[in-house]
Amino acid sequence: MIVDVLGKPAFAYTGGRRFDAAQPTAVFIHGAQHDHSVWALQSRYFAHHGFNVLAPDLPGHCRSAGPACVSIGALADWLAALLDAVGATTVFVAGHSMGSLVALDFAARYPARAARLALVGTAVPMRVSDALLDAALNREDEAIALVNRWSHATLAAKPSCPGPGAWLHGMNQRLMERVAATGEPHLFHTDFAACNGYMEGLERAADVRCPVRLVLGAKDMMTPPRAARALADAFTAAGVPADTITLDAGHAIMSEQPDATLDALYDFARPLTALSSA
Repeated sequence: MIVDVLGKPAFAYTGGRRFDAAQPTAVFIHGAQHDHSVWALQSRYFAHHGFNVLAPDLPGHCRSAGPACVSIGALADWLAALLDAVGATTVFVAGHSMGSLVALDFAARYPARAARLALVGTAVPMRVSDALLDAALNREDEAIALVNRWSHATLAAKPSCPGPGAWLHGMNQRLMERVAATGEPHLFHTDFAACNGYMEGLERAADVRCPVRLVLGAKDMMTPPRAARALADAFTAAGVPADTITLDAGHAIMSEQPDATLDALYDFARPLTALSSA
């Protein structure tokens, strides 16, 4: 659906279902140079099993109007404005990669609005090398090819996603190329710079008030599990209930391990459906 957010049209995938105020809402935030479709295999299941779904294209990405937000904090505030626009109050929020930082910052800035928080393929801080930042700014095709190569742990995940014969590398490559073609200039660099500049993550962890689940890829070269250790420790130190699930996948966790990712997310979010029917 198209929603007016802060005076600009924004697209949010709903899993083919109408918004039902009686149901809990699940929000899925994509990462850099991506759009809502990276969550297709998980978000649609949620939409048909007790949840409203909002999987937006972030500002400047594909079907949502720009300009793109240049900081993680601005993206978290934009997410709050999107929820205001559709009338969603308390939500389950999941984010992948850059989206995990947005989800974290949202849950910290608006603790009363986050019922549960899932961080997929996350790292705090989420450093981006100078070489990759330069490639994203000046040689975008090269940056896309590099990130696509580093995001996948296998040539063909088994069982294949979304079906036998699907080529994960090719699908992701074409998606990033489409985002580049439809978005504003240097969008990949804008996204990466926002990740690289976000230094508040460990402090924000102390402001989260809801249960947290980290879903990590054991073979992730972009955000390896060790890069999330400080964040997990920060939640523990702040008394935030948090656990970690590590899957046999690279950074493209949702497509390399779609069923396991869905299980990790839905089992964690499902108690909200009981609360809504109580």
